[in-house]
Amino acid sequence: MIARLSLRRVMLRKVGMFRKTGLFRKTGLAALVALAALGLAGTAKSQGVAQPPQVSPAQLALAKQIVEIKGVKAMFAPLVHGVIKKTTDSVMQTNMMWGKDINEISAQIEKDYAPRGQEIVDATARFYASHFTEVELKQILTFYQSPVGQKMLVDEPRALDESMAYAGSWGDNLSVEVMSKLRAEMKKRGHDM
Repeated sequence: MIARLSLRRVMLRKVGMFRKTGLFRKTGLAALVALAALGLAGTAKSQGVAQPPQVSPAQLALAKQIVEIKGVKAMFAPLVHGVIKKTTDSVMQTNMMWGKDINEISAQIEKDYAPRGQEIVDATARFYASHFTEVELKQILTFYQSPVGQKMLVDEPRALDESMAYAGSWGDNLSVEVMSKLRAEMKKRGHDM
């Protein structure tokens, strides 16, 4: 229980960070998931991560439009920087006297690798295309281009933000109830907690 509460606090801190920068409002829960993936990004290729499936050119073109309208590029933009920072921070821990050089090199690497973020956007479009038929993709695109679809793009992250805040409070309250129930039941069995 303590481990779960600690993990929840870490996740809520990350959500708080996104709220302060406005990133969470813009991209919703997906940004949080994307940043959590940083821990896996460094080993993904070496472990044989499944590549996006092959899809028809028409499906891919529609999926790319959907991914663009949903702002996926902005959502994943922090990944390249995050991976480079994580890597250089780990090198810096054991080689602090090289800090200046490491920082200069990592700044250049970030410039060189910035375009690599497009790989994730392209893969995301392929994944979308693989889950929906061409007809469905057309319907989805039409929806996101409609006034209600545009409203959803703006308001869904807010609704998710509010839901996350509510879930946090709800979980805290449930935890108190569970502890109270546990204590009462343990007291019936002769254990005073």
